[in-house]
Amino acid sequence: MPPEAATHTAPAHTTTLRTTALIRHNTRLLLAEPGPLLSRLIVPVGFLALMRPLLVATQGQKTGTEQAVIGSLVTFSLLGLSIVGSAVLSERVQRTWDRMRATAARPAELLAGKAVPVMAALLAQQAVVLGVGIAAFGVDVLAPALLILVCLSWTTALLALGAALGVTARSFGELSLGYDVGGMILGTVGGALVPLATLPAWVQVIAPASPGYWAVSAFRAALHGDTSTALPACGALLLFAAAAAALAAWRLSRGAARSDRM
Repeated sequence: MPPEAATHTAPAHTTTLRTTALIRHNTRLLLAEPGPLLSRLIVPVGFLALMRPLLVATQGQKTGTEQAVIGSLVTFSLLGLSIVGSAVLSERVQRTWDRMRATAARPAELLAGKAVPVMAALLAQQAVVLGVGIAAFGVDVLAPALLILVCLSWTTALLALGAALGVTARSFGELSLGYDVGGMILGTVGGALVPLATLPAWVQVIAPASPGYWAVSAFRAALHGDTSTALPACGALLLFAAAAAALAAWRLSRGAARSDRM
């Protein structure tokens, strides 16, 4: 191998090793306390099973089942912000973020090491809910590739929103309030729990301000193979992600990497 090639290959190899090590480390941290993760996988399925008969009775078999699946997925994905926020806030409370930044690891490597395990957890949550809907309740998926794109867009938005929440909250109590109350409000206003058409007119007007609204629209469009609706909805989710990521970066630049409260 020419010297020039070796010079370029070694840093790339080192970067891969560092990133892989960080992913393994953060995965172990996530699995060390599996309770929250398991609850985010199991509870949505129970909610889906309980809500589906009511929604089928009021909306019909196909529409009611889709509403139950999408509503459970979006609502508990938003509550899954706790996974992201806790991962970020833990670093701030334990004051390990600055120490990690002082190592040879680059910021992109640190972020990848934190994001990949959490993204896997969020995608697993969505896969479980969709899998139950398809296997147990006969939900049709007319555009699988489009559905995967929607899942990735929604997960990206959740990662950014959770990071923004994690760098904004000053304690785990504030974090809990943010994802519990905020998640339920965003899901309800977005039409996840009940069809948007049944909500008051003023809620329908403000609904597009909620990422839950675009997630519901994107998932429903993907199930129906409606690309013209799904793609703009994915774009809106990515805009929410960009805005939340910018907020998180701004907060970190203002010294929010530390938390003085437990």
